Amino acid sequence: MSARNRELLALIPASLLVTGGFTAVFIERHNVLSNGSLTYGLVFLGLCLAAHVLLRFTLPDADPYLFPLFAVLACVGLVMIYRIDETLARQQAQWFVIGLGLFAGTIVLLRDDYRVLERYRYTIAAAGLVLLLLPRVPGIGSQVNGAYLGVRLGSLTFQPAEFAKIAIIIFLASYLRDTRQLLVIGARRFAGITFPPLKYLGPLLVVWGAAMAMLFLIQDIGSSLMFFGGFLALLYVATNRLSFVTIGLGMFAAGSWALYQMRPTIQNRVDAWLHPFNTPLYDRVGGSYQLAQSLFAQADGGIFGQGFGQGLIQVSGQGGHMVQLLPAAQTDLIYAVITNELGLVGAVGVICTYLLAVERGFKIATLAKDSFSKLLATGLTAVFALQVFVIVGGVTKVIPLTGVTLPFISYGGSSILANFVLLALLLLVSDRARREVRS
Repeated sequence: MSARNRELLALIPASLLVTGGFTAVFIERHNVLSNGSLTYGLVFLGLCLAAHVLLRFTLPDADPYLFPLFAVLACVGLVMIYRIDETLARQQAQWFVIGLGLFAGTIVLLRDDYRVLERYRYTIAAAGLVLLLLPRVPGIGSQVNGAYLGVRLGSLTFQPAEFAKIAIIIFLASYLRDTRQLLVIGARRFAGITFPPLKYLGPLLVVWGAAMAMLFLIQDIGSSLMFFGGFLALLYVATNRLSFVTIGLGMFAAGSWALYQMRPTIQNRVDAWLHPFNTPLYDRVGGSYQLAQSLFAQADGGIFGQGFGQGLIQVSGQGGHMVQLLPAAQTDLIYAVITNELGLVGAVGVICTYLLAVERGFKIATLAKDSFSKLLATGLTAVFALQVFVIVGGVTKVIPLTGVTLPFISYGGSSILANFVLLALLLLVSDRARREVRS
């Protein structure tokens, strides 16, 4: 069976998941079956089939499982957001359609040779750094719980860090392609540790500085960890020197400790992580109420969960006002909602889907012949995996909770659009790599 036919068959379970999920929500809310669930499933399948047809004609050798895996994640996101808020689910569906359009545009624009991106690496890097700093620009930057994550232009709000991660990875993949041999040859040992040559430490220092700037200016722990972690993954693949990664981790730890002493917002986040059930922290900016409720919700889900729509996200308070038991349930805490309503089984299913997507991404990197393609696929996959780790780790109290979105599941147009571009780039690399292997 051809790769594209396997992809076609793999899309069917995704559409069935949408149909089954919406059916369960309709039954829970209205105690009746509705044709709407079947309609939603058919529309979703139609959109995925349109993308499949594009891939069949433009990237016939691309990985056949990556797009269906991302489609399954998008299904889970649409159903869970609809269960939380119908209006937000309609908006998410609109962003999904726009994201598919951006996905198609990226493939059509770069299908001849995506390696043309190397020519504009410094322009792309500059654009990425500007995007990272936009949330601090007066008049357009927006602050949530002490962190500067969004940019507001009229009624439109987006998170530029979602797009900046792709720009930074493209630059680093291109730069390390040219300098990886020099980093290895020029390395020197000191006190038993191999250090990279100072002459080529520029990118390491720039990315470290960008990560520290995100902690100091934007005060976003998750994004800084995601960016710097992705860079260290690229550095290791490019040089095969674990000592370089160790040095980078040491630099990040030292910078984080210094900024922890200087920024109260970061201190509050860490204190909330260490002591989520201490009452005095509840009312503080970035306090632990959100994390504590997340842990309660996940524990309440048990093995098999409460069922679709059965979880308590909000309750009626005094005066008829609704009180949010899970603040930001559609964004930061959507994994807690999944665990509460689908249980440990459902949560493990979601994580396994992410793991399979990450495995396919690294498989693409191993098949790629040229260095830029290998590093690009590695960096994109590493950043994607770290983003999942940061939000799931934060919700489960492994690391401090941050405002990073769960890719393709959390509500947010910026995340959907950026991750569709990431998917398109991975499929472009995959098509070229598999075609070269076959020939």
